[in-house]
Amino acid sequence: MLQRRELVSSLMQYRNDALVVSSLGNPTYDLAAAGDTPANFYLWGAMGGASAVGLGLAISKPERRVVVLIGDGEMMMALGSLATISALKPENLALVLLDNQVFAETGAQTGLTAADIDLAAIASAAGFPSTMSIAAASEVDEFTQLVFSAPGPVFAKAEIAISEDARVFPEWDGVLLANRTREYILSA
Repeated sequence: MLQRRELVSSLMQYRNDALVVSSLGNPTYDLAAAGDTPANFYLWGAMGGASAVGLGLAISKPERRVVVLIGDGEMMMALGSLATISALKPENLALVLLDNQVFAETGAQTGLTAADIDLAAIASAAGFPSTMSIAAASEVDEFTQLVFSAPGPVFAKAEIAISEDARVFPEWDGVLLANRTREYILSA
């Protein structure tokens, strides 16, 4: 299986000017570990909202790629966003699902994707034109190309190992984060 921290670090090497939204917990810790920048928007305590925030950014900045790093528990809370995203068809939006099949932030209880819930298949059925699932390092290059280059909306699922990486805490202040990302986008 893939190592989550390594995968996120590898993806961020190819981000160029992409805006990246991360859901709470491990996606945020991993994004911060890959390098803090005003182009990162960390969602602290907004479980279920990352895909909607990414959609809003993608609609407002159609010339920029927007990538959302999201855990499987968060995505289960936001299944309705897949239909909304598909209906609006933002070509610049990619959702990257980091699926370890557990609810990592609350004690690693077995998650719903462990019961053969295939979120990539759900995204495809909702109308996402580009979906992919990977579980091996040999697939990361193709995965990266899909995330940053394929017309969206893109749904890219990575099956990852359960891991306890050191938590890298970016800024916690939501107002500060929103303002710095807004200022970064407006200045570009």
